[in-house]
Amino acid sequence: MKLIIEPDDGVTPLVRGIKNAKKTIDIVVFRFDRAELAKALEAAVARGVTVRALIAHTNRGGEKTLRKLETRMLAMGITVSRTADDLPRYHGKMMIVDDALYVLGFNYTKLDMDKSRSFGVVTRDPKLVKDAAALFEADSNRLTYAPSHDRFVVSPETSRARLTSFIKGAKRQLCIYDEKVTDNLIQRLLEERVKAGVEIRVIGKCEKNIPGIETRKLQDLRLHVRAIVRDGSSAFVGSQSLRKLELDGRREVGVLIADTRVAKKIQAVFDADWEHAAVTSPATSAEEKSKKAS
Repeated sequence: MKLIIEPDDGVTPLVRGIKNAKKTIDIVVFRFDRAELAKALEAAVARGVTVRALIAHTNRGGEKTLRKLETRMLAMGITVSRTADDLPRYHGKMMIVDDALYVLGFNYTKLDMDKSRSFGVVTRDPKLVKDAAALFEADSNRLTYAPSHDRFVVSPETSRARLTSFIKGAKRQLCIYDEKVTDNLIQRLLEERVKAGVEIRVIGKCEKNIPGIETRKLQDLRLHVRAIVRDGSSAFVGSQSLRKLELDGRREVGVLIADTRVAKKIQAVFDADWEHAAVTSPATSAEEKSKKAS
């Protein structure tokens, strides 16, 4: 498994992957404005690669742009499908290039790749690739998706159960990137983990001020990442925040990472960001909070 770190790595890993494609490219699009990627996809079609795009039926403020993108991709020889409108939003970001799966926390945009903190992972695990391909086929043809891999995290089918289990498994530490954690059950679970002695740090926000959890605001970079590192040895990266709608209602895609090397790299980035982040809610115990209130 390989890690993509934004904005450090930029668009290069995706362009390289597309240029190396020999047979097929399946790409899921929520937002897209990178000319380099469009050019690489067009070149792939020209050399005989079968390219299919699944484009969100809508996004906030950008439906006209999505329809223009559809038209442009069709003109390039790409087979284009539009997601169904039965989910409030189709927000997942992934790409399958031959036997490699790219699960991304960022969109194919300059803002997300050049000015935002985010991550993506590339895996050739055949079972993960197979499950992702099944999801692409189901959503392209508006069929029911049947999950098969316990590390592939898909909303609304499996996200709540798999992320709840992942968080419950923390023994020492949870480091979370999330713009705003608002799901009540998840916040209750985080509170339970604190009481069990787990250190929890959040770059972003929690809706509730939970004693024992310190939150900080990312400086200099826009925060556009949903990631969790557990005990420094395993991680989650995806498009879903810890919010009810993103866990239970929208189409979101993520992956649980068992590769310790990759988890440690994410941890190192988190620690560096943490050092330069602004304190918004210092960690306090319930006892300290009670003393301040009195």
